[in-house]
Amino acid sequence: MTGSKKNSERRYCVFNKTRESFLSLNVTPADSHLARLKGLAGKFRLKSDEGIWVMPSQGIHTIGVLFSIDLIYLDSAHRVIHLIESFGTFRIGPIRTNCASVLELPTRTIYSSQTQVGDELLICSPEEMERYLKENQTKTESKAASG
Repeated sequence: MTGSKKNSERRYCVFNKTRESFLSLNVTPADSHLARLKGLAGKFRLKSDEGIWVMPSQGIHTIGVLFSIDLIYLDSAHRVIHLIESFGTFRIGPIRTNCASVLELPTRTIYSSQTQVGDELLICSPEEMERYLKENQTKTESKAASG
């Protein structure tokens, strides 16, 4: 995919495989220099199902962001390495050298999903998420039938 129009149309689902809980169904990648620079600046709020996936990133700032957000720092395998709940406006977040990307999500997302350091997240397209959930449902039903 090339061009900013294609990038802005991409959406990802974020699922905590460890806790079996959804974090978001509508995360937009910020994977270009311009998209990372803009981030959430100028937005008035994030809807409950929205977020931004900043990559690559070892830390973020909220300069120009008008509301608090939850931050989830991830390594290259999408394992949670650091969490910050309700990160305030006009601040610079900590740098984590082993961080590959950062999820910027609405406040209370970490709390409501029970996400913790060490959890493994699945970040994928809605179609991939649907396949993953169907496969896991089949596995669970097979275990229940044989157990």
